[in-house]
Amino acid sequence: MTLLNTILEYNEAFVAEKKYEPYMTTKEPNKRIVVLSCMDARLVELLPKAMNLRSGDVKIVKSAGAIVNHPFGGIMRSILVAVYELKADEVYVVGHYDCGMSAIDPDIMIGHMIERGVKKETIDTVSYSGIDLRTWLRGFGDVRTSVLKSVDLIRSHPLLPKTVPVHGLIIDPNTGRLDLVQNGNTTLQAK
Repeated sequence: MTLLNTILEYNEAFVAEKKYEPYMTTKEPNKRIVVLSCMDARLVELLPKAMNLRSGDVKIVKSAGAIVNHPFGGIMRSILVAVYELKADEVYVVGHYDCGMSAIDPDIMIGHMIERGVKKETIDTVSYSGIDLRTWLRGFGDVRTSVLKSVDLIRSHPLLPKTVPVHGLIIDPNTGRLDLVQNGNTTLQAK
């Protein structure tokens, strides 16, 4: 049996036994916040528990490294949708220690692409199209700097209301401890 079949079989029983009922909520976040976090598997359950968040409390947007790498990309669009359409009043960027994005070597990753069947000609075509794959795939060296960079990009976005605080935190993926690196409320008060 494949993993997909196992998931679908479980899901059939999940629905039939109405195990979804404890998770029923509205589409708007109860705590009126949107969290951008890393997609690291260690954070799936730990991050909400460490922040005292339950089903329905928050909109969670995930990206590798909790990075917003383009002001008009999908991550920023999701944050804006959460603010304007789903009534989120605050944004939290939560990076984490021991993040895999801090160790990404673009040349090694491109090598892995080739090993898994992406043709070198395809990679060359992408590069000729004006995409610098090495820059696009590059990780970061310091999680604090990376979180602050994403916070700044979000906070200074021309479409985000200037009244929305954008906070930056770093979570320890082993203990759940949150370290504050940017208090968005303080930044708002300073203006």
